[in-house]
Amino acid sequence: MPKTGDVIVARMQFVDSEGFKVRPALVLFEELGNIIIAGITTNMQMKGIHISTKEGAAQDSIIKLNYIFTITNEAILKTVFHLSSEKKHLVFDELSKRLGGFKT
Repeated sequence: MPKTGDVIVARMQFVDSEGFKVRPALVLFEELGNIIIAGITTNMQMKGIHISTKEGAAQDSIIKLNYIFTITNEAILKTVFHLSSEKKHLVFDELSKRLGGFKT
């Protein structure tokens, strides 16, 4: 089972097409066989959290926190690397900011 902070390569179905594409993603968490992920892109113009080749990425990339969806374990092709604790904290902080509207 994947762990929070794993950067994976997985088969993903996109909303705008019927087929699957192989893409990198960050595992946010797993629960009852559902794996919640954030997409990763090499388009450095996108907003999100930067990950570099020094951290383990194949090329400099952006974790897109506005692109979150669910896959199953069967969709995962491989685990590439694991984010550092510092980077995981940054992801948590950024997600918390975006979900701040749920606070009462």
